[in-house]
Amino acid sequence: MKKVGFFQSIHLKFVLIYMLLILLAMQIIGVYFVRELEKRLVDTFQTSLTKRTDLLAYNLKEEFSKEREKSDPPIQVAIENLLKSFISTPKDDVQEVQFIDENSRVVATSDPYNQGIVGKKINDLRVKQALVSGNAPDNLKIERARDSGKRMQIKVVPIVVEGKTKGVIYITASIEEVYVQMKEINQIFATGTVIALIVTAVLGILLAQTITRPISDMRRQALEMAKGNYSRKVKVYGYDEIGQLALAFNNLAKKLQHARASTESERRKLTSVLSHMTDGVIATDRKGRIILLNDPAEKMLNVSRETALDQPILEILGIESEYTLDHLFEEPDSVLLDFSTRDEPYILRASFSVIQKDTGKANGLIAVLYDVTEQERIDRERREFVANVSHELRTPLTTMRSYLEALSEGAWQDPNIAPNFLSVAQDETERMIRLVNDLLRLSKMDSTEYHLMKDWVEFTEFFSHIIDRLEMSKEQNVSFKRAFSKKSRFIEIDEDKITQVLYNIISNALKYSPEGGTVTYRLRERGEMLEISISDQGMGIPKENVDKIFDRFYRVDKARSRQMGGTGLGLAIAKEMIQAHGGSIWAKSEEGKGTTIYFTLPMEKDQEDDWE
Repeated sequence: MKKVGFFQSIHLKFVLIYMLLILLAMQIIGVYFVRELEKRLVDTFQTSLTKRTDLLAYNLKEEFSKEREKSDPPIQVAIENLLKSFISTPKDDVQEVQFIDENSRVVATSDPYNQGIVGKKINDLRVKQALVSGNAPDNLKIERARDSGKRMQIKVVPIVVEGKTKGVIYITASIEEVYVQMKEINQIFATGTVIALIVTAVLGILLAQTITRPISDMRRQALEMAKGNYSRKVKVYGYDEIGQLALAFNNLAKKLQHARASTESERRKLTSVLSHMTDGVIATDRKGRIILLNDPAEKMLNVSRETALDQPILEILGIESEYTLDHLFEEPDSVLLDFSTRDEPYILRASFSVIQKDTGKANGLIAVLYDVTEQERIDRERREFVANVSHELRTPLTTMRSYLEALSEGAWQDPNIAPNFLSVAQDETERMIRLVNDLLRLSKMDSTEYHLMKDWVEFTEFFSHIIDRLEMSKEQNVSFKRAFSKKSRFIEIDEDKITQVLYNIISNALKYSPEGGTVTYRLRERGEMLEISISDQGMGIPKENVDKIFDRFYRVDKARSRQMGGTGLGLAIAKEMIQAHGGSIWAKSEEGKGTTIYFTLPMEKDQEDDWE
């Protein structure tokens, strides 16, 4: 996860918010305080000025009211003395006091440097209003001096004696000192605000750390949990809301650790089950795209996991032309997938089940693949076997029924026909007996009750003895050729079973050998196996049918085989018996030149040496 920058951190936000709150509070307090203080100072200044002005007006009224004696100074001098005494010190806020008579002429001024104004007429509107009305103007405006630009307060007070206005007092006072004080107060307040902000920033940092430290710790814990580390614990700094959050976080980590351990255990079990299943398993999402594929499914479908993942299951199974995804979600019957080639059959069966959410909606599919090639082969062979048995039994029974019906209808009285009919019925009966015996023999070999009665036999002598017996009893004009030495070869076999194998193979060689042909017998030692081969010079077997001659009821030439009385089970019985001895059997043939049947039997060297 990307590291949080300083300017994006909650730490800085806490400090800034804290400082802004303090700054806002200070500004609100400052504005209110400065405004009220300025108002109070201006009011105080004006009140003081008014009291002094009222005292001056009172003294002037006394001067105008009293009877003047010869010893008293002239009224103009008295006015000047009063005006000069109004300004107590050089630093007094009152800059100048003038007395203006009823004709708007300056009678006297307190400013010694402005005596030139005495006797001049003033056209000030406030002075005229006071002279006319006999009342002082209500509004005292603060004005700025033209020369210095300082703030000035102008006050005009009329002097009324016995109802007659004698003149007005025109006072010019500097109120600049009040604003100088306000400026200093503002500077002090600004300095205090800066100091308060600095202190607030320090305290805000400390406060933010107390909040962000456990949050940062929880963030680190979350990163560790994302990596799979649930053992780390968040430090609890207190039992406030953040402390409770830290405790809840630790409890969550503990429960997640247990849940993950349980999930991991279940995942390992599922992975183990999927890996060791012999059946293929495919899981899809709700769109039918593959999200899981186990190893057997890869092998069955001959696709890699990288290729199959995120691909439509219909396309991977090759059924997109026959089925739709909606059809699969409706839980259809199992589907047969035929991947057979010309040389090798390969059939799979796919069973589907729907993965459902808690809401009942489909969330995906599970497909289980079974290799049913062998099962289908067995079912096909079973059907063919039943059909062949039915056919093999029906043919002689039909023949017997025809001849028996003829005999029952009177043919038994004909001395020429009756013996022939009875002979055919007897031959067909013998054929059915042979067929049933062969079927019983195969059935016994397929069952668990089948046992071999093995014994050590010198096979060369045993083989030669069987060849001699068949050579003496053969009816065909076929010669026998023994292409093997008289070396002793000892093997452990069931004599009756191997005798039957040899009789079946040699009988077939005699049946299919032409007049004057030769049947050749060979023995070869192939390591620990003894190879026996029997060759004829018959019509041969087509190349594509060579591997099928060991199947039950298989005949290359069915008409000729039935004519010769074969059941089609001889080589099948031979194959079962040879495999029961731990050997193998196969054939090689060339059309028009003949067929050779090979089979092997285990031969132990140590035992052979003991016999020798």
